[in-house]
Amino acid sequence: MRRLIIDQDIRPMSEFRSGVASFIKQVHETKRPLVITQHGKGVGVLLDVAEYEAMREKIELLEDIQTSITQLSEGKGVGHKEAKNMVLAGLEK
Repeated sequence: MRRLIIDQDIRPMSEFRSGVASFIKQVHETKRPLVITQHGKGVGVLLDVAEYEAMREKIELLEDIQTSITQLSEGKGVGHKEAKNMVLAGLEK
């Protein structure tokens, strides 16, 4: 995801309501998120679908890595040879 350009990518709710189609087009073309504000505070973010999916995949990968680190620190790791045998046994089924 590309970084915000403050003067282009932060818009008040009133402006968003009146120009929603143009803002969706902007987000799709620039691949940058659009922050929507109300009373000067951020209340929402509009993302391109592909950018959202890529972000979700990265988050899921990071969660898997964190789970792995926790499991290893708790002594729940499996050695290479044992893991290889488990994978090969699964492939034989």
